[in-house]
Amino acid sequence: MNKIILVAGATGNLGQRISRELIKRGAEVKAIVRTSTDTEKIETLEKLGVKVVEVDMNDIEAIAKASEGVSCVVSALAGLGSVIVDLQKRILDGALKAGVPRFIPSDFSSDYNNLVEGENRNFDLRREFKKYIDNTPIQATSIFNGCFADILKYNTPILNLKDKSIGYWGDKLDWKLDFTTMDDTAAFTAEVALDDTAPRNLHIASFQISPNMIRTDVKEISGQEFKIHQISSIEDFATFIKKQRAENPAGENELYAKFQQGQYMYSMFTGQHNELANNRYNGLSWTSSIDYIKTFLK
Repeated sequence: MNKIILVAGATGNLGQRISRELIKRGAEVKAIVRTSTDTEKIETLEKLGVKVVEVDMNDIEAIAKASEGVSCVVSALAGLGSVIVDLQKRILDGALKAGVPRFIPSDFSSDYNNLVEGENRNFDLRREFKKYIDNTPIQATSIFNGCFADILKYNTPILNLKDKSIGYWGDKLDWKLDFTTMDDTAAFTAEVALDDTAPRNLHIASFQISPNMIRTDVKEISGQEFKIHQISSIEDFATFIKKQRAENPAGENELYAKFQQGQYMYSMFTGQHNELANNRYNGLSWTSSIDYIKTFLK
């Protein structure tokens, strides 16, 4: 009998990809969605072969009923405290009530366990949920993928296509940054959801690349020589982020607050995935840096 995997956040970009990868591997996929979910999003999932269950997300009993017979819950939720902490707790409580043995929380990020508490708002929310789930009997597995590779497209200081520049902080010119594509993350997550032996923490990266290596790839692809420069010291960067956050209290209620981008950049230049689980499952292929950069740089 095929395993039943329940996906929360399946209508999102990552959640939909995880659902697709699970179905490719023969799993039966259920998605719990809010009763107010757009019908087009539901139809998209159903066309993939997902069984969509509309649930009152405030009702733990309803979540528990939807979780009956499930082998693993995968959370691909995105949001602030009301989602990452409060909603995930309700979904976890429903899973526990239904006897679900495993749970993959929405920890798709750099490994915050090795970073200082208080330096990244979104990581702190995940820490709060981690404390909760680790006090339950469920078997949890967090997947840390570094940063989604999409960020390289968006003219951040790391790679600014508009200004033709590559920036770094401190002495990190050759510091390797962890990037994973959404498709690679989804495929690995599907494997983990079906693996009853998966450990508490797993680290992956499609590619690990330094600012210097980004410059080399850009030149090979386009023939252009991008300017590479030190933006500031790491210490000055941390001070700048704190000041930016203090001056923008409204950003505390924004998922993509300006200070949050800085916090993610800071985490990338201060944390690293030294032991990757890329080879844990056979048949997975990982996107190289040059192949990914070719998708948006000509």
